[in-house]
Amino acid sequence: MKNIDRVKKSIEAIISRSSVPEDPVHSKNTLEWLLELKPDADQALQIAALGHDIERAIDQRKVRREDFEHYDQFKAAHAHNSAEILKEVMLNCGVEETLMEQVYDLVKTHEVGGDERSDLLKDADSISYFEVNLPHYYNRHGWDETKRRCLWGYKRLSEKMKTRAAKL
Repeated sequence: MKNIDRVKKSIEAIISRSSVPEDPVHSKNTLEWLLELKPDADQALQIAALGHDIERAIDQRKVRREDFEHYDQFKAAHAHNSAEILKEVMLNCGVEETLMEQVYDLVKTHEVGGDERSDLLKDADSISYFEVNLPHYYNRHGWDETKRRCLWGYKRLSEKMKTRAAKL
């Protein structure tokens, strides 16, 4: 348990230095949504929720949207990069291999889901975007890009979470 607390504190410390102002709040809010959706979420899910966007907080390792022709390619690269960075953080904290692999797999698939656990993470991340990130995104990107991003994000929500998003 000591290593788990160390990992969470390390993730929070890295994300707190992000140049994207909403990243620290989004990280914690995604974890809150995950725990609302699954109160008994295991440590792998909790760590993945907290650190799923960690790569955005490290400018020299950040994936750039303009380097990809398609948005889904960019999101896949972002997820893979975040998974790699989290793996390094967990290695440095002495996390057991099994837990590290679970977190890696969850973060790598957090944008697309594909099974019950990664779908939970995708829903928590998506709903947090609407609750926390949306105004900041609009301020940076304007109406057209925000509308495109909202449609993309809404389509990836489960039916249950589409109803929740409409109430935000």
